Amino acid sequence: MEINNQQIMKKLIFIFLLMFVVSCEGDYIDKPENLVPKDQMAEIMADLAINDQATYMYPNSNLEAGTRYVLKTHNVKPKDFVDSFRYYVVKEKMNGIVENAQQILIEKDPKADQYVKDKLKKNGNVPNFAR
Repeated sequence: MEINNQQIMKKLIFIFLLMFVVSCEGDYIDKPENLVPKDQMAEIMADLAINDQATYMYPNSNLEAGTRYVLKTHNVKPKDFVDSFRYYVVKEKMNGIVENAQQILIEKDPKADQYVKDKLKKNGNVPNFAR
């Protein structure tokens, strides 16, 4: 009976140590080598939203070509954009970037302000920039 208790205790200690080591890890993703800065990421997201609307209005347009053009104008490689996007999503920083992108869109087209507010109100959300 004594042996079973010792074995159980050893297993419990091992499990607790394993949980401690895993919980201390913290970073699930490494910072990309060519991380796109948050402000530039917001500008790219705003331009990608405009590109998306253009393909919606002109169905024969090429979304992929438009995306490549947006990234090229910002001097960002597609891999760097994807790696940065993934990094910001995992680090839970994408909401702030998207809000900045919305602000950039509103500055480019003031009519979009009311559209965004109406859309968010309809969904039960209140934008941070409207407060």
